Amino acid sequence: MRRLPALTAATALTAAALVLTACTDASQQPSGGTASDEAGAEASFDPSTVEVDDKIAAMLPKEIADKGTLSVGSDTAYAPAEFIDVDGKTPVGFDIDTVTAVAAVLGLEADVQTAAFDGIIPAIGSKYDLGISAFTITDERTEQANMISYAVAGSQYGVAAGNPEGFDPESLCGTTVGVQTSTIQDEELTEAAKDCEKDGEEELEVVRYESQADVTTNLVGGKLQAMYADSPITAYAVEQTSGEVETVGEINDAAPYGIVVSQDDEDLTDAVQAALQKLIDDGTLEEIFAGWGSEDVVVDEAELNPAE
Repeated sequence: MRRLPALTAATALTAAALVLTACTDASQQPSGGTASDEAGAEASFDPSTVEVDDKIAAMLPKEIADKGTLSVGSDTAYAPAEFIDVDGKTPVGFDIDTVTAVAAVLGLEADVQTAAFDGIIPAIGSKYDLGISAFTITDERTEQANMISYAVAGSQYGVAAGNPEGFDPESLCGTTVGVQTSTIQDEELTEAAKDCEKDGEEELEVVRYESQADVTTNLVGGKLQAMYADSPITAYAVEQTSGEVETVGEINDAAPYGIVVSQDDEDLTDAVQAALQKLIDDGTLEEIFAGWGSEDVVVDEAELNPAE
């Protein structure tokens, strides 16, 4: 398995609108733009290597088995979890590989459809069979749908190389931090900004962008002191900018990602959970994540609705 090729800073900024974007609550579509072939995603996973498990496939609801596909909602603007490749239409990323592998175990094909993040869970069971979009498992979400864990991520700050502004994650008041709109990180910074105001401290300016691509680009461009995102997304920004971004501080608030399934479809939930567990046990899921530079994040057990 190969990682994405490293980019020069100039190429990364050109490509960012297309390929860069955990805990997300993202609600944007890719902002368009062009990218060179150098910025494209190398094929990180070959679903033909995953064999159908007839026993697990037999767990599927008849209507899904007969259809032959799993319709999957995903907000494809959050690299490296899910984003659109340089052809402008093909979804790629570790979430895409994961759901493709799940479908392969079940003898199905994954039909990944770009969707606004906040519209995915409400459409599970009607428009989409599954949702996968770096969804952090929370009690609020498991009240609406079933969620099956497959990986763990936390939140981490990124700064321009060398941290020229001397940004300290422990002293947020008086800083300017970029974040993707409606992410969990956005929610966290919003509360931190309220605390700064309440305590009479300097303002924490939270600058919100519709895509993580824009956050990263503006950080490299000097318009922000820091960015805040899921730890794999921040690490990916470091790689894609060839070190123009670096991480700062520790990874915090680690929590599992989950595939979303309707609470009304017990058979599909059981089949997806079993398929995920098989991919965990045989090492396929670890291989997928390693191919995207996110080693050691795969969970040991595909749990259904784990408590926060």
